[in-house]
Amino acid sequence: MNSFTDSLTTAFSLITSFDSTLAGIVARSLAVSATACVLASGLGLLLGAWLGVSRFKGRGVVLALLNTALALPSVVVGLVVYLLLSRSGPLGFLGWLFSFKAMVLAQAVLVLPVVTALVRQTIEDADRSHGEQFASLGAGPFMRSLILLWDERYALLTVLIAAFGRAISEVGAVMVVGGNIDGFTRVMTTSIALETSKGDLPLALALGLVLLGVVLLLNALIGCLKLWRGALGDRPPERSLGAA
Repeated sequence: MNSFTDSLTTAFSLITSFDSTLAGIVARSLAVSATACVLASGLGLLLGAWLGVSRFKGRGVVLALLNTALALPSVVVGLVVYLLLSRSGPLGFLGWLFSFKAMVLAQAVLVLPVVTALVRQTIEDADRSHGEQFASLGAGPFMRSLILLWDERYALLTVLIAAFGRAISEVGAVMVVGGNIDGFTRVMTTSIALETSKGDLPLALALGLVLLGVVLLLNALIGCLKLWRGALGDRPPERSLGAA
């Protein structure tokens, strides 16, 4: 118990004193995950919306593959990206292995199925409720997808939060393709694993607390945004559609 108390006290001290090592790891981790989420979300929103409103032969197979991709272990994604970026791989000429770009690519690949699947479900549910109304007004699948993306923007914010949480909390992929190099590719999750194995529990605990704090802060910001929009009189999407 004393060991835990001492580690917790030292961890809070590292956080409140803005320890340079801690700050560097946190900044790098946020940069990698944010960049990966921006890239994956841009493509995932479009793919998910298209799958939500489109009906084509073989759609069931595509959805089955998409749902399977949700359960892919991060180390498997890291291995695939590693093979692609290795010197003998098809993308080896880029020289990205064990770099910031490699970690971004691995996390983007990991997050893309999450964004696509959740957006697809959200848009499909909305299209099932209001698709006939849009079709009667002459809106095709592309226009319906754009309208529903905007109309379901509040629900999609939670999708983006889930995607960021998936990215920033994973450890396998970034460790495989990044190499966990001190000062270059070491992020919060890989540092926690390394420092724990080394017995440096205060730093590991401090990073864990920061990681939890980041997730809590994001959820708080989303809650504040919803309250702010409600105060401005922006009605929930389902009500506005129902009144149309």
